[in-house]
Amino acid sequence: MTLEPMLRLIAGVFVTASVLLGIFVHPYFLWFTVFVGLNLTQSAFTNWCPMMTFLRRFGVRENRVVFERTPQGLRR
Repeated sequence: MTLEPMLRLIAGVFVTASVLLGIFVHPYFLWFTVFVGLNLTQSAFTNWCPMMTFLRRFGVRENRVVFERTPQGLRR
């Protein structure tokens, strides 16, 4: 799995887990959902995400753009 799909998976698991914990354990767990949402929002504007930095350090490979040669030239 490459970096961006893994990031979406982790964000989805964090949000789902925090909502379930907020419902079944204590409502304060919903603040973690807010934290994840705010982090995703800031990363959209700054193009920096702490989790992506963490995943890169653990060796998760980046997404690769694959080009295909056509008679018209290179194409994604």
